[in-house]
Amino acid sequence: MIENLSIDERAKKRYYDLGYWSNRTLCDVWNKQASTFRDRVYVEDDLGGALTYGQVDEQARRLASWFEEVGVRNGDVVSFQIPKWIEFCIVYVACLKAGAVMHPIAMRCNGRDLDYLINQVGAKVYLCPTFHHKTDYEQQYLDVAEKLPTLEATMLIDRERPARTDLPILGDVLKTHAPAERPSPATSDEVACILSTSGTTGRPKAALCTHNTILFSERSFSSAVGLTQDDAVWMPSPLNHATGLFHGLITPMLTGGRAVLQTKFDAKEAVRLINEKRCTWSCGATPFMHDVLRRLDESNESVPTLRFYLCGGAPVPPAMVEHAARHGILLCELYGSTESCPHVHVPLDKCLEWNGRFSGIPYEGIEVRVVDEQRREVPRGVQGEEASRGPHQFVGYLNAPEETARALDDEGWFYSGDLCCMDEQGRIRINGRKKELIIRGGENISMREVDDVVLGCPGIADYATVGVPDERLGERICLFYVEDPRWEKPFSLDDVKGHLRKKGVAKRLWPERLERIEAIPRTATGKVKRYALSEELERRLSERPSASPCKPDGGDADGAKRKSR
Repeated sequence: MIENLSIDERAKKRYYDLGYWSNRTLCDVWNKQASTFRDRVYVEDDLGGALTYGQVDEQARRLASWFEEVGVRNGDVVSFQIPKWIEFCIVYVACLKAGAVMHPIAMRCNGRDLDYLINQVGAKVYLCPTFHHKTDYEQQYLDVAEKLPTLEATMLIDRERPARTDLPILGDVLKTHAPAERPSPATSDEVACILSTSGTTGRPKAALCTHNTILFSERSFSSAVGLTQDDAVWMPSPLNHATGLFHGLITPMLTGGRAVLQTKFDAKEAVRLINEKRCTWSCGATPFMHDVLRRLDESNESVPTLRFYLCGGAPVPPAMVEHAARHGILLCELYGSTESCPHVHVPLDKCLEWNGRFSGIPYEGIEVRVVDEQRREVPRGVQGEEASRGPHQFVGYLNAPEETARALDDEGWFYSGDLCCMDEQGRIRINGRKKELIIRGGENISMREVDDVVLGCPGIADYATVGVPDERLGERICLFYVEDPRWEKPFSLDDVKGHLRKKGVAKRLWPERLERIEAIPRTATGKVKRYALSEELERRLSERPSASPCKPDGGDADGAKRKSR
């Protein structure tokens, strides 16, 4: 059982008194919805799979029986690395049934990541596919299995390839095990989910969310846009994030609606899927909608059922809001984080009026303020750090009291590290961030984590990472480097990739652009002046207006051949 949660008792009482929190768990809500909408389709994927509420419920109960058999008890952690398949829903609901804590892991995580993440949370059970999208997950697990001492059982999903080992298979368990009958032992103030979040330290932190915080967050989210049982969400985002899991699966469950999963994003396929499944809304990072809009322009197709797309991860440009409107789609910004998910939104009826000028206003019951370096509130219109608190918020980082204390103060305020201004009407505009993060396609990538993995690369004497603007993804990874004078050939991005490939570094951390420089700017204590590198990059881009800001996987147009200015 995970204890020592950061919940202020006075705030807790207030949330209960106001009805924001209750004694009902996610499992209680699921059981009611599964009974009410038993024969309605709950989830579909683009591989032809579909499950009704009743089918998910029965199969989740069978898996919950297996969980109990292998020793999973209330509060134990179950880690699962599952693609955007309908099986994901069976697993997450089974966790609710068993009282287990959900711990979804990104598909891009490799064996090295698996070692860190599973040991970080002390998981009792791990589930993964045998194979998916060029990756042998069964072998990936086997390679690190001896380093995972807390695991008591591992299960495979053989949807794409037969298993090579005798590890349990999900399909077999669903045939052989009787449905669990006992009610979930969990209570509403216990941890229901752990989500990994990357910060400036470069190592993912384990953010803790309770049944009550998730339920409040998703009820606020769904009620603000008026979702009903007749709505269907098109979900291209990964399910290990708050967007995919909370908004993509739990939100439609709360309304009796339907989730449509796109296993691998492709704009042409997305348009087909939205129309075939009559999807009415979606939520995710800007690149998904950027590509869909471009596809609609090029093909003269339309998506008449898609009413709105809620966009998080980066500020939404006014031109993109207008572009979406021409196709009948309201493009509204959301703002939040894994820890404070999401707490600011642009109302649908203000989308075109505000036109990208504001990140939004807080949901009901959530407070937002702007503070200075001493965390004192600043006057309206003055830029400062964004802070929030409310019944939606995470309750600390697992086994990281110092990190928790830095992020949450004694009054329950969460300090985002993002810079913003608030106007007289309480509308905020996110202007940047204090954190050393690159937001690539809605995903936070730590600059320091990239720095760490580049360490030791032949041909580089010194280096540092910053973000480079990108029209589609918001930002990409740019590596400033000082060339090692002993290097005897032209240095290139391929040299960096070769180094990272040999180290087994996940591709999400690979630099996508190189910029040569004579010296990395540093403070007197040796810290990198990343702001100075960002300014230098902006200057170089402005002097090369015809050059593409970033070429995916290829870096700069003239790359390392260009000498620093």
